[in-house]
Amino acid sequence: MHVSADGRPHRPRLTPGEGFAPPGESVGFRNSHAGCDSALPPSTSVISVSGMSTSDAVRDEISQTVSSHPVVLFMKGKRRMPQCGFSAQVVQILDELVPDYATINVLENPEIREGIKTYSNWPTIPQLYVGGKFVGGCDIVVQMYQSGELHETLGVEVPTVEAPRITIMPAAAEQFQQAIDQAGPGHRVRIEMSASFRPGLNVDGPRPGDFELDAGGIPVVIDRMSAARSNGLTIDFVSGPQGGFRIENPNEPPRVREIEPNAVLEWQKAKVPFEFVDVRTPEERQKAAIPGSNLMTLEEEQRLSRLPKETTLVFSCHHGGRSLQAAQRFLEQGFTRVYNLRGGIDAWALQVDNSMPRY
Repeated sequence: MHVSADGRPHRPRLTPGEGFAPPGESVGFRNSHAGCDSALPPSTSVISVSGMSTSDAVRDEISQTVSSHPVVLFMKGKRRMPQCGFSAQVVQILDELVPDYATINVLENPEIREGIKTYSNWPTIPQLYVGGKFVGGCDIVVQMYQSGELHETLGVEVPTVEAPRITIMPAAAEQFQQAIDQAGPGHRVRIEMSASFRPGLNVDGPRPGDFELDAGGIPVVIDRMSAARSNGLTIDFVSGPQGGFRIENPNEPPRVREIEPNAVLEWQKAKVPFEFVDVRTPEERQKAAIPGSNLMTLEEEQRLSRLPKETTLVFSCHHGGRSLQAAQRFLEQGFTRVYNLRGGIDAWALQVDNSMPRY
């Protein structure tokens, strides 16, 4: 049995994999409890608890802390730099809903780390307190956020959300139906969409506040907060080594996506149209070059800038740093399908073409 962040069993989650398929990203079935990878704003109220010599003193300090701040999160790490995925997930939710709250890094004080578990009678970290009362750990906070109950607890208006329009293509529907059949009666495909637009797929039953949909003959459940980010979602399935579920979300802000060397090779074999741009120097390119790529000269940059904004662009360099910067510039110009070759030409030499010189 897999145990969740709150110490309770949960069913396997279907979360993003590493595969890519044009024109969207592939998402694979995987048993995982994913954390969040969003950038977090600077802490606005971080407090540190000094070491306690007795359990009573620790309890008094915790009690004073939770009663002195409207919202307090006991977490691993700091608001600006969480040190576990579950703490990061709760921070991301709170950052969206409230401008300021107190955080306590339990890693800085072992007595507080153990004392808060006794104080709340809850075995895991993070722990959220609102108005001096214990709310829950990561899973409970996520569920309350998805249902709108956390908004009410924090005194934040619950946004009005309508049922989203979701399209499931036949290949994806076949995979989903197999998963539902294996899970048994009453199960549905649960779609989640985090605040950073990271998709999650799960086989689950309905929960309070969920929208229940029929998408391509597949029963789907989606929480209200995910629904607000998922209108127009399209889910397909691509087979093969680089395959998986491909999710296109028109609500997601454009971003530079990482792509593996083998995925680019598959694109080339399938004759998928894309521009492959090498941002290294001419001297580096003389040492080694990926077939099909073009050197970024001034003329090449001008040509690329005139292309339609929906053109797929893949940038590469030696290890991926310079190409990421170049990709970001084109994203800022309005291009919406911009990729960075993960690991650069060095990764290509290791994963695709071992005969290619490395330098």
